[in-house]
Amino acid sequence: MIKPEKLKKGDAIATISPSWGCAGAPRVLWKYRLGCERLKEMGLNVVAAPNSLRGTAYLRDNPQARAEDIMWAFENKDIRGIIANIGGNDSVKLLPYLSPKTIADHPKILCGYSDVMSLHLYCYRAGLMTYYGDNLLTTVAEAFGWHTYSRYWFKKVFFDDTVIGNIRPAEEWSYDKEAYTDKNYRKNYLPNPGYRYVQGKGTIRGKLFGGHGDLLTLEMPDGKPAVRKEDFENSILFFEDIPDFCDEDYMADFFDRLGKNGYLQMLNGIIIGKMKRPESFDTYAECIRSVVTDKYDCPDLPVMSDLNFGHTSPTCILPYGAEAELNIDKLQFSILES
Repeated sequence: MIKPEKLKKGDAIATISPSWGCAGAPRVLWKYRLGCERLKEMGLNVVAAPNSLRGTAYLRDNPQARAEDIMWAFENKDIRGIIANIGGNDSVKLLPYLSPKTIADHPKILCGYSDVMSLHLYCYRAGLMTYYGDNLLTTVAEAFGWHTYSRYWFKKVFFDDTVIGNIRPAEEWSYDKEAYTDKNYRKNYLPNPGYRYVQGKGTIRGKLFGGHGDLLTLEMPDGKPAVRKEDFENSILFFEDIPDFCDEDYMADFFDRLGKNGYLQMLNGIIIGKMKRPESFDTYAECIRSVVTDKYDCPDLPVMSDLNFGHTSPTCILPYGAEAELNIDKLQFSILES
């Protein structure tokens, strides 16, 4: 994997709207500006990509304009990092207008989660390490503060050239939805019990790969699946999704598709993000074991849940292709690269 250079104070970071274009909507612009101020407090110069604030309707109807913003950000020698304003549901429409050679020739940090996954998978095929992490509106621009856990990992991963290391659980977490027009909205945070054991044993290592539930259904511009068998070989798969619809059946179906495609049997381990139910992961764990162990006979595959990434708050940052370690006996997860 090609690694982009780390950030330093004074660097410029571009904001893009690869999916939903709400960042430029008049009622949401305050939140976009708040996120920019938070990045400026970290010493970054924030630059909006040319089309990124042109509003929901324009960006919905002009996927090529969204793609042009991404190419502009990669080609612009003054831009050192790129962060998505928010996810959505149609960033796959951008892929025909992107250039893998341009991305590989101008490696830069690309950060975002949710629908930004399609860009991550595109860059992964181009050989660039990108980062499943903060979106500007949903993570950086929380009305009552960029959560200290999220902020810590953003600074550690992007400004520090030492090994990322042990990813500890956050002390608290929230599955509340985001509010984009209410400046007084405050999420309700709950005590975090930590990581949860699902199955398996031992300590394993592997390269990080994954995303949300559409991982196995997305297609590239050539009509081929966005994932390949080799993406799963000796990997640690990370999986999360919107808690509102990621119920037990949804999760069981995702793991069953992994097994049917032969991907499950190639993995070294699996980590799962937080789900909606704060009281127990037991029913999810039973569904996973019924597929992974009972149906596909992988009882020793380490599976750990309740990590802080994706559609809940706060979040850590997961670099695609980075070597990581999962100790299922001690419920520990570490990223072994800078």
